[in-house]
Amino acid sequence: MYAMGLRRVLVSAAVVTLAGCATVTTPTKGDPFESYNRTMFTINDKVDQVALKPVAKAYVWAVPEPVRNSVTNFFSNIGDVYIAANNLLQLKIADGVSDIMRVAINTVFGVGGLFDVATVAKLPKHAGDFGLTLGHYGVPPGPYVVLPLLGPSTVRDTSGLVVDYFGNPLSYVSPDSVSWALYGVNLVNVRANLLGATDVLADAALDKYSFVRNAYLQRRQYLIGESRGADNDTAPPDYDEAPLPSYAEPEGAAGAAGPVGAVGASATAVSPAAAEAASGAAPASDTAAAPGAASSTGSTTVPGNQYVPPRAPPGFPSFRLR
Repeated sequence: MYAMGLRRVLVSAAVVTLAGCATVTTPTKGDPFESYNRTMFTINDKVDQVALKPVAKAYVWAVPEPVRNSVTNFFSNIGDVYIAANNLLQLKIADGVSDIMRVAINTVFGVGGLFDVATVAKLPKHAGDFGLTLGHYGVPPGPYVVLPLLGPSTVRDTSGLVVDYFGNPLSYVSPDSVSWALYGVNLVNVRANLLGATDVLADAALDKYSFVRNAYLQRRQYLIGESRGADNDTAPPDYDEAPLPSYAEPEGAAGAAGPVGAVGASATAVSPAAAEAASGAAPASDTAAAPGAASSTGSTTVPGNQYVPPRAPPGFPSFRLR
C-alpha cells in the first residue's frame, strides 16, 4: 500500500511539473505547438542527460578512437544505401550513382565499410532521407514538432520516418535481437560523436530549445535548397523574434575617442543578421540564414549541422554522421 501511494504521489508530481512546463501564453510565430514542444524537449533533454550522455561518455572512455571511427564508417556505409535510393528518387542521378560507388568501394576495399576509402577517392558523402525527398518535390514542412526520444522534426519529416525505417537495411537483419543491438550501438556511437557539439550548445545557447529548433529547420531548408539548385525560392520560417540590442558607441563618442574609439565602435556594432544568429532565435533547428552561406563582415551564421542532437533513436537511426 505504501509503495502504491508513493507511486501515485510521484506520478501526480510529474503531471503537475509537465503541465507547468507546457504553459506558453503566446506561441512563437511559426511554432504553433510550442507548449507541447518545449515540454517534450525538456523530457528528451533529461533522458539524454540521465541515460544517453553518460553511456556515450563511457563508450568514449572504453573504446579507442580508431575503433570508434571504424564503427562510424560502418554505419555510414550502410546509410549510403538508403541515401542513394533517395537521391535516385529525386532524379539526382549523378549523386545516386556516386553513393552506390561509395558503398561498393567501401565494402570491398574498406573491409566491409570499416574504412572510408571512398572519401579518399574523392567521392563525396551526401545526405538523404524521405523527408528531404518530399521537400524536394515541394511538400511544405508544416509546423515544427519535437518527437519523443527522436527529437526535432516537422510534420513532413515525421511522415517520412516510416519510409526511413523500412528503407534502413538494419531493419532486415535477422534475428531481431541482432537488429536492435545494431540500432543500439549506432545510437550510442552517434551520441558519442556529438558530445563536443552538445557541450558547446549548453555553454553558448541562451535558450536551448530555440537554438535547436532554428538550427534543425535551417539545416533541413539548406539541404532541400541544395537539392533543388537554382530553382529554390523557399525561405525558412520567420519566428518574429527580436534581435539583441546594439551596444555600439554613438558616432559622436567614437569621433571624440579618435581612431581607437572608432575601431572599437565598429567592432562592437551588431548587424541584424548577426543579432538573429546570436539571439534566442539561435537555439537549434533551422534559422533564417542558410548554413552553407559565407559569412559577411559583421554577420555570423551558425552551421546547423554542428549543433543538431541525435535525431535517430533506437529504431530510426540517422546515418549522416559526417
